[in-house]
Amino acid sequence: MITVSEARQRITNKLSIMPSEQVNLNNSLGRVLGEDLIARRTQPPLSVSAMDGYAICSSDAVEAPLKLEVIGSVPAGTRFSETVRKGTAVRIFTGAPVPNGADAIIIQENTELLDNYVLIKETVEAGQYIRKAGLDFNSGDILLKKGSILNARHIGLAAAMNISWLKVRIQPRIAILATGNEIALPGDILHETSIVSSNNYALEALVKACGGLPLTLGIAKDNIESISMMADSAIRAGSDIIVTTGGASVGDHDLVQKALGQKGLKIDFWQIAMRPGKPLIFGYINSMPMLGFPGNPVSSMVCGELFLKSAIFKLLGLTNIEPLVQTAILGRNLNQNDNREDYLRATLELSNTGKPVATPFPTQDSSMFSRLAQADCLIVRPPHAPPAKLGEVVNYISLGSGLIST
Repeated sequence: MITVSEARQRITNKLSIMPSEQVNLNNSLGRVLGEDLIARRTQPPLSVSAMDGYAICSSDAVEAPLKLEVIGSVPAGTRFSETVRKGTAVRIFTGAPVPNGADAIIIQENTELLDNYVLIKETVEAGQYIRKAGLDFNSGDILLKKGSILNARHIGLAAAMNISWLKVRIQPRIAILATGNEIALPGDILHETSIVSSNNYALEALVKACGGLPLTLGIAKDNIESISMMADSAIRAGSDIIVTTGGASVGDHDLVQKALGQKGLKIDFWQIAMRPGKPLIFGYINSMPMLGFPGNPVSSMVCGELFLKSAIFKLLGLTNIEPLVQTAILGRNLNQNDNREDYLRATLELSNTGKPVATPFPTQDSSMFSRLAQADCLIVRPPHAPPAKLGEVVNYISLGSGLIST
């Protein structure tokens, strides 16, 4: 058996970054930028008013109160053609260009309109309430770097940069193939020995959250012909990775290696010193990477979090593909660990002092998917870790961290 760290390294080492494609800004949420994004305009393009009020010469308002003649008005989206001179003012609205000659804005609240004059009640300084051209950014500025994961704020910025189409990494196509005679789909007529499939749905959601495109092949029967036929679909579709669930251990019906061996599967490694998820297969079908996850739903999802997520991130060209390991206070005593790296489902909450507390569920049976759904994190315990007591510091990996955020 190899370590989790070595397994992740061997899975990701030979993966190549996906090429880019052009997409509309409306369809770019959660996508990974394939090139630096350069502003196509200056923002604001002109010096504009930051408030509703009057554009004046600051030298007129060194002392207050005073009256100035109102010679015009300039709403946003228009320009005032004349020049503001001493003794005059122009009614102006937020976002409107500052007229020539004016160097300050007196806000509406500090004025009073008297026929064709405005009463200025307070003194002003040069530049007051004026947003200078280029205050936000200038044409040619690089504002978003290649490899950025686009969120709502990035999309708004790109729009302000006058960009409607941009290049993003093509989403990796991840084929998902479940195996097992006992597996049925949700909503099917179930028999006494049926097990409702959760792996396909959970892994499909994980792939989407990580920025990939899932291709769900279905459920293969426990025979070489069925597995082989469905694997052909992944090969024909040009999948970037194929993930199988079930048939990865050493039982009489574990046929994945045999079936895919006929398709050219070359095994890189099999079995990792971890719990859950020990019987994981990794290899290549010709040039297509293959991950064989255990059929146990909890084991399958933990393997997805630890390995498939990193593989997708590598394909997308992200720099940080390792799970983020953080520390918390242990909320329950733990026994000594054996020779496998342990990943314990746990809840995460803040203590009275504001420190995170990770509390593992008392029962960690890998068949209990409900515990995984309720968990906030996985506590990571190294091989042969000694007993740990309540209040000690432990490492954990947060669950559910995908690409999309605001």
